Amino acid sequence: MLRIFGIFHLLLLLGCGAEIEPMQAVSSPQTVFVEQGAVQGVESPYTPASGASVTVFRGLPYAQPPVGDLRWRPPVAPSSWQGARKADTFSDSCYQLQHTSNFVWRREAFAVSEDCLYLNVWTSQPAKKQPVMVWFHGGAHTSGQGHSPIFDGSELAGQGVILVTINYRLGPFGFLAHPLLAGESTHSSAGNYGLLDKIAALKWVQNNAAAFGGDPNNVTIFGQSAGSQSVCALMASPLAEGLFSKAIGQSAACVNTIPEQDANGYERGRALVNTLDATTLVALRKIEPETILAASESTQWADASRITVDGWVLPELPDVTFKAGRQAKVPLLLGFLANEGEALFPVDLALTDEGLDGFLTMLWGNKGLGLKPFYFQPGLTPGEVQHAVATDYFMAFGMRRWAGYQHAVGQPTFFYFMDHVPPAFHLYMSEPPELSLPGGPRSGGAYHSGDLALVFGNTDKVGFDWTDADRKVSQNMMRYWVNFARSGNPNDDQLPPWPAFDPVLQNTQVIREVPTTVQGVRRPQLDIMELPALQ
Repeated sequence: MLRIFGIFHLLLLLGCGAEIEPMQAVSSPQTVFVEQGAVQGVESPYTPASGASVTVFRGLPYAQPPVGDLRWRPPVAPSSWQGARKADTFSDSCYQLQHTSNFVWRREAFAVSEDCLYLNVWTSQPAKKQPVMVWFHGGAHTSGQGHSPIFDGSELAGQGVILVTINYRLGPFGFLAHPLLAGESTHSSAGNYGLLDKIAALKWVQNNAAAFGGDPNNVTIFGQSAGSQSVCALMASPLAEGLFSKAIGQSAACVNTIPEQDANGYERGRALVNTLDATTLVALRKIEPETILAASESTQWADASRITVDGWVLPELPDVTFKAGRQAKVPLLLGFLANEGEALFPVDLALTDEGLDGFLTMLWGNKGLGLKPFYFQPGLTPGEVQHAVATDYFMAFGMRRWAGYQHAVGQPTFFYFMDHVPPAFHLYMSEPPELSLPGGPRSGGAYHSGDLALVFGNTDKVGFDWTDADRKVSQNMMRYWVNFARSGNPNDDQLPPWPAFDPVLQNTQVIREVPTTVQGVRRPQLDIMELPALQ
C-alpha cells in the first residue's frame, strides 16, 4: 500500500506541459503607452467569431529577468525603455524539463530560459473600459507557459474582455524553499516565488490595464490545474489583497493539498541543495539551471506541494485561512470534470483489498469503508478503486470545500461539473495533434485539461475531431466565463440559468451541450470525505 503522504504527493503532480509555436507578426500595429514606455502590438492572426479586430501584445516584461543575484528573490519591477518596443514575439518559456510524454500533456523541444517573466495582452476595443481576465496556466508548477496556441486570447477578446496570459517561474526556480533563502529575506521567507510573480503581474495589470482599454477595478483571475491552485492561494495571500475582484478556479484547489509535514518545504529544499556542490547562496546562484533541474529530479523534490507556507506570501495553511473566513471576499466560479484522474494519477497495481481498507480508514476512520459501495464496479482492482477515491478527494472534494468556504463569507459562488467528453489530443503540440487511444479520441472521458480549448474558444486552432456539439459547449462556456468576469454572475437571458451554490442545495451546473442544473454531484461520497480527516 502507498503510504499516505506518498499518495497525496503523487496526486499533487498535475502534469500539463507544453510545446510552443510562436505566431509571426502581421500588419496593422497599434501603439499604447505603459509605465515603462511605448509598446507596439500586432494584429492577431485569428479573427474571432464576433468579427472584432483583435490586437495582441506579445512578450511584455512585468519584472526584471530573475537571473544572477535575482534568482530566488521576489520579482523586481521592469526597467523602462526608449522608443516603441515591438511586442510581436512571445518570450521563452520559464526553465523546465522537456521531452516528456504523458497522455495529452506531451512536451518536446521548445525554448526555455530563466529570463521568462513576460505577459501577453489581447484587446479588441482599446477605447472602452472592459473587464480584464488574467490567466494562470497549469502544469504542476513545474511546466507550461501562458503563450501556447491553446491559450490564444483572440476569441475571448472578441467578446469584449482584455485577456492577459503570463509566464511565471516554475519548479525549483519558482518554489525552492531553504533556510539560506529565508535568512537573507527581509521577511524571513523562502519559496513561493512563482506566486510572487503572479502578484507582480497583477500589479502590472493594475498600473497598465487602462492603456489597453481595461478596467483595473474589474480584474478576474482564472486558471486551471496548478493555475487554479494559484488562484486559490492568492485568495489566501494578504499580498494579493485588492489586486483582483473575481476569481475562477478550474480543476484544483488549495484547501486540501498542502500537508502539515514539511509545510514550509525546507526538508525537501535541503535535500535538493545537499546534492549540489555549493554551500552559499552566491555559489547556488551560479549553478547552471540544468544542474538544478537534475537535482530536483534526483531528490524527487516536486513529489510534494510546490506551494508552501512561507510566513509571508502564505502566513498559514490556506485551509486555515479559508476556514477562518480571512480569504479574499470576491465572487467565485469553480468546478471540475468527470474524469479528472484519467492518465493523470498513477494506479497502485499491487494494492490488496486489505491495503485499500487501510487507506480508507487511515483517512476517514471506519466511516471511510462506507465509500467502497460508491466506487466498486465489476472488474475494478483495489488499486483502481483507490485511484478513483483519491482523485475525487483531490479534485471534487477540494473544489466543493472551496465553494463552501466562499459561500460562508457571503460571496456569490457558482459551481460546475463538466461531463461533456471532448476529443483527447496533444494539447500543446500542433504536429501531430492526434493522440492514438485504443478506444478512439473520446475514450478518455472528460479528462483533466479537456476544458481548455473550450474555455478559450480555440477548437479551430488546436486538436482534431471537433464536432458542432463541442463548439456549442465552447460557446456556452465562454459566455458564462465572460459574463462572470463582467458582473460576478455568469447568467444572461440567452443561456440556461445557472443558480448560485449553497451548501444545502449544492446547485451545480452540468456543462454539456445543453447545460442543466443538479443539486450536488457525487454528493454522498463527498459528504463522507467531509468527515474529520487530515484536517
